[in-house]
Amino acid sequence: MGIIIVFANQKGGVGKTTTAASLGAYIAQAGKKVLMVDFDPQGNLSTTLGADKAKPGIYEVITGQVNVAAALQQGAEPTMKVLASNIHLSGASAELITEKEREFFLKKVLEPLRDNYDYIFIDSPPSLDVITLNGLAAADQVYIPLQCEYFAMEGLSQLVKTIQAVQKSVNKNLTIGGIILTMYDSRTNLAQEVAKEAVKYFKDKVFRTIIPRNVHLGEAPSHGLTINKYRPTSPGAKAYEKLASEVLRRG
Repeated sequence: MGIIIVFANQKGGVGKTTTAASLGAYIAQAGKKVLMVDFDPQGNLSTTLGADKAKPGIYEVITGQVNVAAALQQGAEPTMKVLASNIHLSGASAELITEKEREFFLKKVLEPLRDNYDYIFIDSPPSLDVITLNGLAAADQVYIPLQCEYFAMEGLSQLVKTIQAVQKSVNKNLTIGGIILTMYDSRTNLAQEVAKEAVKYFKDKVFRTIIPRNVHLGEAPSHGLTINKYRPTSPGAKAYEKLASEVLRRG
């Protein structure tokens, strides 16, 4: 049975989509079967993975317009599949808010797919709306990319409160699978302090691998490529490859 992991942070620009795409690519490269679910209306994960956003995607699946098989696309690796996002998902928040059991639309889609994959990764939007709530309700674990900059810990505390509320109400089995330190600049005292604070409060939940600031990580999506294909020898690629090994060791 596969594990479902949602990448979440209500703050944008923290490397959430880059982390989801890069981890998915390296874990699939290691031979694991991976399903990438782009549940962010911006569709950046779909772009990075080279998916066709004009085709039916996760929105059409959760609204019952097509079945999962009709929406699956080939991912960046042979063992990777993608459920892409498209512009229609942007209206999902308003549409779902009046529906019964609105938190469980994504869960109902993904649960039957567990046996087909080792990992199911969900990229959620930088918000705490009903779309993100669907991701948290569907997942076993949440991975939180934490940018090593000012206000990072403050935003993290808000997300943790949301996760605790989800645990009490819609998903008692949800756990924080890991904190991933991103955009780390070892030359600044602030980055070092954020890293220390994260370890102080979350202890072994913080992954040992730290993702550095790296220009190639920002360039890769514009070429429709994951970092292991775009610049596999870059510091960013090496860091995500190491992080993927750490994720696999954790099981």
